[in-house]
Amino acid sequence: MTRPLSALVERLRHGLVPAVPVPCRNGKLDDGALADYARWMAKWPVAGVAVGVHTGRGRHLAPADRRHVLGVWRGAMSDRVLVAGAWDEASAIEARESGADAILAFPPRDDPVAYHERLARELPVLLFYLYEAAGGVAWPMSTLRSLLAVPGVLGIKVATLDSVMTFQEIAAVIREMPDKLLVTGEDRFLGYSLLLGADAALIGMGAALTDVQAALLSARRDADWPRFVRLAAACDDFARATFRPPMEGYVRRMLWAAAADGAFGPEACDDPWGPALPDGERDEVTAAVRRARAARG
Repeated sequence: MTRPLSALVERLRHGLVPAVPVPCRNGKLDDGALADYARWMAKWPVAGVAVGVHTGRGRHLAPADRRHVLGVWRGAMSDRVLVAGAWDEASAIEARESGADAILAFPPRDDPVAYHERLARELPVLLFYLYEAAGGVAWPMSTLRSLLAVPGVLGIKVATLDSVMTFQEIAAVIREMPDKLLVTGEDRFLGYSLLLGADAALIGMGAALTDVQAALLSARRDADWPRFVRLAAACDDFARATFRPPMEGYVRRMLWAAAADGAFGPEACDDPWGPALPDGERDEVTAAVRRARAARG
């Protein structure tokens, strides 16, 4: 992997990268809704989009569907950064061949340095510190430093779910490496993670109310504190409605939210790989979207 990283880092800095789910109807990919969603997302001021990561059920999609989804998003977001999920060398090659600019590397349990070195031969890599209940690995800080030193590594996305202490420790490590990105994946404490020094956000919550969250990052960049506080509160309220037990239900909730926000039709909100959710949750999510829209103004 020979392409320079600095330009890509700067394209992502201060930006929002929504991790987008896959609209499905009756258990199958809804191609019309996917195209609508990509066009809708392209109108917002985002740095890029993350496709085929956990929110996009990349591991569950058939290879042909995965390539198709990547191609739709690449076509719609040709001027933005396309981050693709990768969990092995084959998926990293697939991402490169599909036009991705970078990969979000799902963490391995064994020999993480060698693993990320192999992936970085295909595309620039964003490390992924993921909470263990979701299949992540709690790397010690010494391992994290070694991983950040791998050529081709852009930085790290941190998604602890609820461990502010862990986020603080990782933020302290990143401050020693100003050429690396600290990317927040903390939907449940997005505002605070930005205050701790996150340079960008790659979050499933960005799949809806995208402009609200992009405005939050802009307010942090500009030190516009009244606007930051107002938008952070709106995002926290939205996160409470969407990122809650059962946690795997967040993908279906984000599909509901995106449909309520006008991204695609209300029928394309199946998540064939997620849990069933209680009656009434969709109304709660829709109400949260409306509250956040009102706060955005």
